Order: sequence, then structure tokens, then C-alpha cells
Amino acid sequence: MGHPAVALTSDDGARATVLLHGGHLVSWIPAGGQEQLYVSPTSRYGEGEAVRGGVPVIFPQFSTRGTLPRHGLLRTRGWKLLETASHGKHAQAVLRFVADDATRQQWPHDFEAEMTFSLIGQQLDIEFLVVNSGDAPFEFAAALHTYLRTNDVLKAQLEGLQGVKFEDNTTGQWQQQWGDVTQVVGEIDRLYHEVPGELMLREMGRRLAIAHAGFPDVVVWNPGPGKAAQLNDLPDDDWQKMLCVEAARVVDPVTLAPGEEWAGMQTLIAA
Repeated sequence: MGHPAVALTSDDGARATVLLHGGHLVSWIPAGGQEQLYVSPTSRYGEGEAVRGGVPVIFPQFSTRGTLPRHGLLRTRGWKLLETASHGKHAQAVLRFVADDATRQQWPHDFEAEMTFSLIGQQLDIEFLVVNSGDAPFEFAAALHTYLRTNDVLKAQLEGLQGVKFEDNTTGQWQQQWGDVTQVVGEIDRLYHEVPGELMLREMGRRLAIAHAGFPDVVVWNPGPGKAAQLNDLPDDDWQKMLCVEAARVVDPVTLAPGEEWAGMQTLIAA
């Protein structure tokens, strides 16, 4: 791709690649396994552009729920590598973004954000940390917009959302999920609130456990064939190759007082 990136490899062979552009994870291959993330082959890379796929960082606004650019400020800006280290057999990288004049023009707050990626074996932990480094409180939403690779999304099953209320963003209405299995039959755009536990994405010969901490919401998204055809950075048929399952804090935003910090984590375990 020709862009500054951090390559991580754990002692047991698990691998990940993180772009400094956006603090953006674009590849995760568990030890002895296959690529678990989807990245569009026609995605745009560069200043001001958002990469289509991997794990975009959403902050301080989710989607168009506010006056800022879609999904906020961080996914289109350069981050700095703070450290790479091995902790035991883990491989880890920490990236940081600090508010600057450009972000203050759009969102008048001082903050620091860190992304920590830690991998070993079949497990990947992604932590997002926000610090209020200013002198006034601020409110924000956050999400890890995780694009998971699928062999055929129409045959994939997402388990663990039975009984959870969700906002259907295709209709704007709230509903409650009655069955345990979520399947994609076309466009799906749901914001689940107060998800109680771990999710499981199943396909033939593959399972991926998805856990979260500090993120009470989960977004499940796939554009379906109609919306995919309208996205110029996604091949028309590639909607079948991915499902977004996003750890999120959207319904009840975070309020941080000066000097306070907040952190949320998403954990993926392949099987």
C-alpha cells in the first residue's frame, strides 16, 4: 500500500498490520490461521481519506449523528507510534493521537487518544483510550468499526443478540430481536443497545468469538447489493465478503471531565 505502517508478529506467529493513517488496523492473521479482516481492494488511502475495511476508529461522533464529518475526526488523520513491545509472548503496539489546531477548528476540545493492539495465538485485543486534556468537560461517541471477513455473508450466522433491543437505521425504528441468530439477507444496519455478553460469528469451518468491555452497544452493518453499488470504494459484489460487527458507545455517550479518561476494548478470538 506504500503507507507508513506497523507490522506485529507474536512469538507463535500471529500477525497484524496497523496503518499510522487513522490508527487503522488493516490485517489480523491468527497463529496458523487465515486473514480475519476485510479490506476493500478499491479502498482509497491518503490524507483526508477513510480506508474501507479493517478497523476504523470512530470518535467523537458516530455516523452522521452530529455536525462533524461522518464518523468524526480520527480515521482520516495521521497517528504516531508510541511504542511496540513484547509482553511475554504477546506482540503489542500503542499509537497516539493528540488534538491539534485542525481538530480544534471542527471540535473545540483538547484530548488525547490511544489505540493499543495486542495479539497472541488466536486472540486479538483492541483497546481505545480517550483522555480529556483540556479544562472543560466534553461528550463523545466512539466505536471500533470492525469489518470481519466472510466467505459468503449470506451463509454466515451471528449469535448472541437474542432479546436485545436495536435501532434499525434502515427504518429509524426500535425493535427487539427475538431469535438468537442474526443473518444477512440484504442491507442490514442495526444499533444494538446494552448487549450483555459475547457474540459468535459462525461460518462453515470457522468460528470467531467477539467480546467487548466498556462498549455497551454493538453495530451490525452490511450494505447489501443496492448500497454496495453506490459505494465507489467497494466492488459491487464484495458486500458478500464481509460483515461489520462494531463495538460501540453510541446510545449513551461518554461525558469526560477535565483530567478524566475512558477506555473500551474489543476482543476477537478465532477458532
